[in-house]
Amino acid sequence: MATHAEHTIAGPAAAALASLTPAQLHFLRALPKAELHAHLNGSIPLPALQDLANQYLQTEQEDSDAVRASIAQLQAGVTLNEIHEFFGLFPAIYALTSTPTALAQAARAVLAHFLLPRTSLLDPDPASSTKPSSPDGKFPEAAYLELRTTPRETSAMSRMKYVETVLDEVERYPADRAALIVSLDRRMSADVAAECVRCAVQLKEAGRRVVGIDLCGDVKAGDMTTFEAHFREAKAAGLGVTLHIAETEDTPVAEIHTLLSFNPDRLGHATFLDTPMRELVRSRKTCIEICLSSNLLCKTVPVLADHHVRWYLREDHPVAICTDDILPFRNSLLGEYALLMAAPPLGLGLTEAEVERVARMAMECRFRLGSRMES
Repeated sequence: MATHAEHTIAGPAAAALASLTPAQLHFLRALPKAELHAHLNGSIPLPALQDLANQYLQTEQEDSDAVRASIAQLQAGVTLNEIHEFFGLFPAIYALTSTPTALAQAARAVLAHFLLPRTSLLDPDPASSTKPSSPDGKFPEAAYLELRTTPRETSAMSRMKYVETVLDEVERYPADRAALIVSLDRRMSADVAAECVRCAVQLKEAGRRVVGIDLCGDVKAGDMTTFEAHFREAKAAGLGVTLHIAETEDTPVAEIHTLLSFNPDRLGHATFLDTPMRELVRSRKTCIEICLSSNLLCKTVPVLADHHVRWYLREDHPVAICTDDILPFRNSLLGEYALLMAAPPLGLGLTEAEVERVARMAMECRFRLGSRMES
């Protein structure tokens, strides 16, 4: 196992990292990388989550036993037989981030993990670090981060307060380092989804750093046709649109067609697009957010050699290499890039020039860019 910023890396990413030479590791660390698909609640470094749990458990909540069990499971490492089991990991994490103070603490830790060029999760003034590297030669996980999260209403905060709380932490960093994507959950009612989009649009119009809307959640839930109006509104307001799509082999073809009809700017996973759909995506040059460890550990891709990223790379199609959820998958952005560079079977065996091209693609597909915002 490897450790970065008090976060333990294990599994395929750790094996790939361990196989690289010091020169290869330095190349990957110094390479400017954009993280475009990181969920806030799934990206809380375990030490920070344990701190939140300790604070929560001191209040003697009724669900304390469930929280303890979830923390123990995450500490031991997650084993999933189906992707659907993944969504059962989060109720306890949601409980730990149900107040503005706790949510801010979690967001601060996630942003620090990705953006600070140091091993500690603490920084007195991250906004003072305007460059994605430090004088001592250390580099952050990501030169740029688009953090995404689903607004939740709790007894302690409204959905608007939720988004504002996360934005307060995002905006401690310079605009060229961090931004926020507001996620819609497939299980949401139409009214709640509309409220979340209104929050995003209003905050963007007020000059806050909301850059996009996402669709995520349990792949078996929801009627996708009900989301069309929400994504139309978001695009009209100048927000980027990214959609989790075709994550499982049994995704209905009609659903995939519906989601593609929304004309998204990026697609999350896109694991099981058939040939005509791939060709449509290729013709539009729609960026694919690739999460290698996530696919392997959720068993939507059996082995790295079979990963659909290989097709997109052969076609020189825009992709962004991302982590998805570092907490359960115990990966890192550096580890995901190691999976590109490591020799088979631990990695895809790409050259430095090829890896650099992939990193540049992700930078070019950021929602903060005017060309993307206007598409």
